[in-house]
Amino acid sequence: MKVYTKTGDKGTTALFGGTRVPKDHIRIESYGTVDELNSYIGLIRDQEMNHHYQTILIEIQDRLFTVGAILATPPEKEVKKNGELRLQNLGIIDSDIELLENEIDTMEEALPPMTHFVLPGGHTTVSYCHIARCICRRAERLAVQLDHIEPIPGIVIMYLNRLSDYLFVLARKLSFDLSAEEVKWIPRK
Repeated sequence: MKVYTKTGDKGTTALFGGTRVPKDHIRIESYGTVDELNSYIGLIRDQEMNHHYQTILIEIQDRLFTVGAILATPPEKEVKKNGELRLQNLGIIDSDIELLENEIDTMEEALPPMTHFVLPGGHTTVSYCHIARCICRRAERLAVQLDHIEPIPGIVIMYLNRLSDYLFVLARKLSFDLSAEEVKWIPRK
């Protein structure tokens, strides 16, 4: 199979199921942003850190491929099986969100309570987490925008929302583990 197909040379691309849309379609923006997020999470995973975090990040990357597949499939191409849409059972399930929540809770137990917003930075790995968090929020906004046009499974938006929270807490936990300074944002008076 060749990497180049030339089918997109005129500014369109195919969704799952074969429907062709412009490359700037909101659906393409949505799953393209999820792909960008997945790449940044790979960059975080490649940093020196606790092996447990790397294992969780691999799981997240796998789930993001599933999110991308869901976003790349227009509603008219979804297949019903036993009366339920196939994509709703493709692989994002409640336990995926629970995993993120459990990880957040575990990390927060080891952290001092937040009293202020924190400025991103302090260590390269922490900064990568904050960049990924921002991309995740953009992916979430795009998924919400897509949902207004063509409904998507609500669990996708929930997963992206919780993932951005996880990435924020991971940034804080890595700051703690790396003894990096966490700079508080204190508004001018």
